[in-house]
Amino acid sequence: MAVADSLPGEFDVIVLGTGLTESIIAAACSRVGKSVLHVDRQAYYGGNWASFTFSGLLAWIEENKEAFSKEEITEWMNDINEGEEIILLNSSDKSIMNVEVFNFASQDPVEDVKEEASLQKKDDLFLTVDLVEDLKEEGSSQRKDDLFLTVAVAESFESGIEKSPDTYVNEHPAETLEHNDVCTSSQKKNPELSIDEKRSVNVCKTSVAETRKTITYSQIIRESRRFNIDLVSKLLYSRGSLVDLLIKSNVSRYAEFKNVNRILTYQNGSVEQVPCSRADVFGSKQLTMVEKRMLMKFLSFCIEYEQHPEEYADFKERTFSDFLKTKNLTPNLANFILHSIAMVLDTDLTTEGLRATQHFLQSLGRYGNTPFLFPLYGLGEIPQCFCRMCAVFGGIYCLRHGIRCLVVDKETRRCKAIIDSCGKRISCGHFLVESSYLSDDHHQKVKYRLISRAVLITDRSLLKADSEQLISLVTVPPLKSGQPAVRIIELCSSSMTCMQGTYLVHLTCSSVETAKEDLSPVVSKLFSENMKAGEKGEVEAERPNVLWALYFNMPDFSSVERSSYDLPNNVYVCCGPDSGLGNDCSIQQAEHIFHQMFPDEEFCPPAPNPEDIVYDGDGTPPEESVFKEHGESEVGDGEERTLDTKYLVTSTTNEAEDAQESVKEIPTE
Repeated sequence: MAVADSLPGEFDVIVLGTGLTESIIAAACSRVGKSVLHVDRQAYYGGNWASFTFSGLLAWIEENKEAFSKEEITEWMNDINEGEEIILLNSSDKSIMNVEVFNFASQDPVEDVKEEASLQKKDDLFLTVDLVEDLKEEGSSQRKDDLFLTVAVAESFESGIEKSPDTYVNEHPAETLEHNDVCTSSQKKNPELSIDEKRSVNVCKTSVAETRKTITYSQIIRESRRFNIDLVSKLLYSRGSLVDLLIKSNVSRYAEFKNVNRILTYQNGSVEQVPCSRADVFGSKQLTMVEKRMLMKFLSFCIEYEQHPEEYADFKERTFSDFLKTKNLTPNLANFILHSIAMVLDTDLTTEGLRATQHFLQSLGRYGNTPFLFPLYGLGEIPQCFCRMCAVFGGIYCLRHGIRCLVVDKETRRCKAIIDSCGKRISCGHFLVESSYLSDDHHQKVKYRLISRAVLITDRSLLKADSEQLISLVTVPPLKSGQPAVRIIELCSSSMTCMQGTYLVHLTCSSVETAKEDLSPVVSKLFSENMKAGEKGEVEAERPNVLWALYFNMPDFSSVERSSYDLPNNVYVCCGPDSGLGNDCSIQQAEHIFHQMFPDEEFCPPAPNPEDIVYDGDGTPPEESVFKEHGESEVGDGEERTLDTKYLVTSTTNEAEDAQESVKEIPTE
């Protein structure tokens, strides 16, 4: 570790904010040998991409309710030279708005059930990891020193406290692999796929009777560390840009994934499963035989729609909804395609809808009978994975350490240095900042959208199934004209995001009003907020009970052009989370900014295998690599890299077999 005064006085790149985009760029810069200082004003990684325990989320809520005071300019102004000017930055996050919390669980007396919040108000930590030095000094396979450290982990190491086994990922992969002996026929064809059978079975041992017990608020507090609650709700397309980047950079070794098992939709007053693959379509009881053939014919067309431009030539400037009406699809099928497969708006153009449908279908079958993956322990793991890669290649990390201002040369209009929260002046070649760090003056000059978010803790799934350990994606079309479509992701306890006997439900839509006004109509349709069984009607009694709810709005800067901010040309703004389901916007922006800074460098090249590292001194590598995992296959030049899915928690054998059938009908290449 370092202290503030011992930080170097110059870096190639300084990154403010540890969100997904910033973390990817920091990792890419560090990987090609650039010196990187990565700081965050918060005590946790991820910014608006972070995941919290339940108590940590409560602390985050209180922090966002506090009034922000304007920081006074003090003696550090003496470091500003003649011919220089400053651009002030926000010292606190003002991006979260309209926060509302509702507790519907029974209020038992809470005695000794307080859980330590993750927002620890400790001294600043400055973490740097140098892979080569660690290997030389330790000469062992111990992963402790090169492990990416959060504030809580570093403190637990100092105090000798062991980490909770459900908090950090992949620290002992060999133990996980001992239970990966079972694989399906489709997985044998793809050796990277394997099942974490023990994890799935253990979580499923909870009986139905136990999960239907009344959950009290004190239980939720007591089991706080079982929750990993994301501020932003997204999924990974199996053939999306984030999965491709995880594979290319070898960052996938730091995370575990689980299939999204079901795709559901709300129509005609009930939640129904959407048939996507060939097996789903012909096994569906919701569709007539005529509808099944119509749907398969249309999906087959979408897979290769570029080869048949005459089919949609007259609709390029018209909406995808209008195009569907010409394909003789029933309203039921049109709803499935528009809202649950393409997942586009009624106003989106035909080419956008066809492209989205094709992307969905191409992602089917790669890692099971689903196009989506979800990272265990929450989406907040992904930025931390890239931060770890940056730290391994020499990046320096400082939490609870802000930057007060940028120092700009008046003549060249380039940012030449920064003044940090300790008053230290540090020179830099390039500066990256997450948009929420910019002052109100900059935000007043740009037009941005808002995202409405809700997080619910419920006691049962939206749609009953044989297994209770399912992750579901639910789409709810606009309930009324002028209301947005709502996307729901329902997470089970085997996703390591909630305690057993509960579900964690994320609702997301583009904002029209406040989050509560946008999302409460959908919550009222699908869930029960009345915990008193005797006062419920028959229909309401069948719905999941809401135990706790959080509503808030967050900004979406993805549509804002960089030129709108009027900043020096070596200052780059990262937009933060967008309202989309995937992560393409963040990946594209990260790659674009990286190539603007270093046009001749490769973006996130694969990390080398430890045996390929050249060591100083006697040249003797450690006996066993800190990164080489048991059974990891090497990839030669020209071979395709795939996600290291020995850490992918897949589902049933039937799903894998269904995926094979879907691939036969719908080509994925």
